[in-house]
Amino acid sequence: MGKIYKAMGLMSGTSLDGVDVSIIESDGNEEYSSILDGYFEYDNELYRKILKIRDKILSSEELFTYLGEINTLEREITLFNSKVVNEMLKKSKVTIDLIGFHGQTVFHDPQKKISKQLGDGKLLSQLTKKKVVYNFRQNDLENGGQGAPFAPIFHNALANKIDKKFNLGFPINILNIGGIANITTTVSWQDLWDKNKIYAYDIGPGNCLIDEWIRKNSKKKYDKDGLIAKSGKIDELILNQAIENFTTDYNYEKSLDIKDFDVFFAKGLSLENGAATITNFTAKLISDGMNFVNGNKWLVCGGGRKNKYLLENIKNNLKEFDINLIDKYEIDGDFIESQAFAFLAIRSLEGMPISFPSTTRCKESITGGIIVENF
Repeated sequence: MGKIYKAMGLMSGTSLDGVDVSIIESDGNEEYSSILDGYFEYDNELYRKILKIRDKILSSEELFTYLGEINTLEREITLFNSKVVNEMLKKSKVTIDLIGFHGQTVFHDPQKKISKQLGDGKLLSQLTKKKVVYNFRQNDLENGGQGAPFAPIFHNALANKIDKKFNLGFPINILNIGGIANITTTVSWQDLWDKNKIYAYDIGPGNCLIDEWIRKNSKKKYDKDGLIAKSGKIDELILNQAIENFTTDYNYEKSLDIKDFDVFFAKGLSLENGAATITNFTAKLISDGMNFVNGNKWLVCGGGRKNKYLLENIKNNLKEFDINLIDKYEIDGDFIESQAFAFLAIRSLEGMPISFPSTTRCKESITGGIIVENF
């Protein structure tokens, strides 16, 4: 067992709705326990600013075009996160050793070795008087990786914790439905030390297309429980064409960004029929990805697990699979990513690898993140 740290993780996802925050206790390896989780919503003005800049930046050149706007917004996001940190510390009465600060992704292009998250680690360290680890993705990109997904080593810790208590048996696969859907195949710690690998892949859209369709065609931000989609009728012709267009040239070796997808294929459909068609498109790609790996035991986490209609369609596509929400095993599926970045911060501090050739396609297992102590 290594040194045990208390770490806080801050994660802002592609839904742009706010910040998930978690405090955990861990050695960055086998020892892990959750202390406290919380969610802090962006106000409407900040939400609109982030959405506007993310939609504007379609190429790496535009990161420079809108540099002034980006810097101003980055400061605003960092100030918001500093308040979150202080509120959580007050609530938990815990003294933390460090913070893992993911920031808000606005652009991701592994081919150009660029992944831009808005969040100033130096400023956050200064404001909170804590050691901060940030910019987790850059070292992976510089070493031939895709810059995502990063949660797999933490998924492995979760699977081992669950197996120890509930005796599920390996392989245990994890499906995370965030903006993008990704999967991790986990192994026991012993198998990992024996050089067996954890594998991870981005497999398609998660919530991103459904959320975009709902935002563009209604006053809502997302389809709660999938009720809008459930009330609609699937356009089979459009659905099949969309599936064919995506699967023709896709391989699971590259990372995905929400800007790789567009709801244009559903143009002309009603709100309900478009939602039904897009949700079934999403379910089909997720199901295909789950079929790509060995093992039929699945734990589902991420915001998309709450879309009952989406999950129902995935289960219908994979009737022989044993698919359960991770919450069934006493893990809160809303805070996996924020806990993951607390866990990754500890690994980064200890110089342990956070990305692997079998997860991000980097050349060798490497650590990452910039560690700053600015107080």
